Amino acid sequence: MLSKNQKFKWSWLFYLAVLILAFIFPALNPGSYYIQVVSLAFIYAIAVYGLNLIEGYMGQLSLAQAGLFGFGAYAAALLTMKLQLSFWLAVPLASVLTAVVAFFIGLISFRTRGHYFVIFTLCIGVIINLVIQKWDAVTGGMNGLIGIPKPTPLGPISFDSLKAQYYLILVFLLLTVFVMYRLVNSLIGRTFVSIRNSEELAAALGINVMKNKILAFCVAAFFTGMAGSLYAAFIRFIGPDISSPTLTFEFLLYLLAGGQASIAGPIVGTLLMSGLTESLQFLRDYRLLLFGPLLILIVKFLPMGIVGLIHKLASRSPFRRSAAKSLNPSKTVKGEGL
Repeated sequence: MLSKNQKFKWSWLFYLAVLILAFIFPALNPGSYYIQVVSLAFIYAIAVYGLNLIEGYMGQLSLAQAGLFGFGAYAAALLTMKLQLSFWLAVPLASVLTAVVAFFIGLISFRTRGHYFVIFTLCIGVIINLVIQKWDAVTGGMNGLIGIPKPTPLGPISFDSLKAQYYLILVFLLLTVFVMYRLVNSLIGRTFVSIRNSEELAAALGINVMKNKILAFCVAAFFTGMAGSLYAAFIRFIGPDISSPTLTFEFLLYLLAGGQASIAGPIVGTLLMSGLTESLQFLRDYRLLLFGPLLILIVKFLPMGIVGLIHKLASRSPFRRSAAKSLNPSKTVKGEGL
C-alpha cells in the first residue's frame, strides 16, 4: 500500500511528464501539419473544459457551445479587424462578451429543466449560427472573415511562427486547466456538484440554485469564447461553420470519450478523438455516420470515459491506484476523481 506522500509524488510525476512532453513536442520535428493538428486540439480542449464544467459538474447539458464558440471567434476577429485592438485586449474582451451573452441566455434557459433545457440551448446555438450566416454587413455572411491578424508580439516575444503560436495556445490551455482545477476543488465547485446530484436537496440547504447555474454557465461560456478567440487568431479565417451545431456534438463526443467530471478527461478525449478525426479525413462526408454509433458505444460501455476506465482499473492495485490519482486527484464527485 502506497503512503499518501508516495501517491502525491506519483501524481505530480505524471503531470510533470505530460507537461514536458507537451513542451518538447515541436522540438521533435513532427512537421507543421501535426503541430497545427495538436494546436487545434488544444483550442478545442479549452472549449471542452467549458462544456465539462456545465455538463460534468453542474449536470446541465448545454448544446449552445458551438454558438458561443463562434460568437467568441467573431467577436475577437471584429475587435482586431474593425477596432484595431491588439490580440491581448481582444481575447479577454471577447471572452467577457461571450460570458455576458451567456448570462442573458441563462436567465431564460434555466427556467426550464431536463430535456427542455437541452432543446432550448440547441435552439440558441442554431439562432447564433443563423445570425452569423445572414448578417453579411458585420460577419461577412457565408464568405466569413478573412485576414484576421496574428497574435501581436508580447514585448520581445513574437508569434509569427507556427511553433510560437503552438506554445501560446499551450499556455492558454495550462491556464484553463489550472483555473478549472482550482474551481472544481473549491467550495463553489462542490456547490455545483451538490446541485447536480440533487437540486431539491441543495435548495433545502440554502443554496441559490438559479444563481449557481448561471454562474457555471457564464464561466463555461467565458472559456468557450476564449477558445473561439484563439481559433480566429490561429486560423486567421472564420466562417459560419464554426458555430454549427455539429461542432457542439463533436465537443460532446470529446468530453464523453475522455471522461466527464474529470480534469484530465477533456484533454485526453480531445487529443484522441482529434487524432481519429484526422486519420479519417478520407471519410469526411461520412464521419458523422461513424461518430454516431461510436458515441452510443462510449455512453453504453464507457459511461465515465477513458479516464474513468483508468480509474477503475487503477483501483485494483496500489500502483494503479497511484496512477489513477494522477489523473483524478480528488474523489468529490460520485467516487470518481476530478
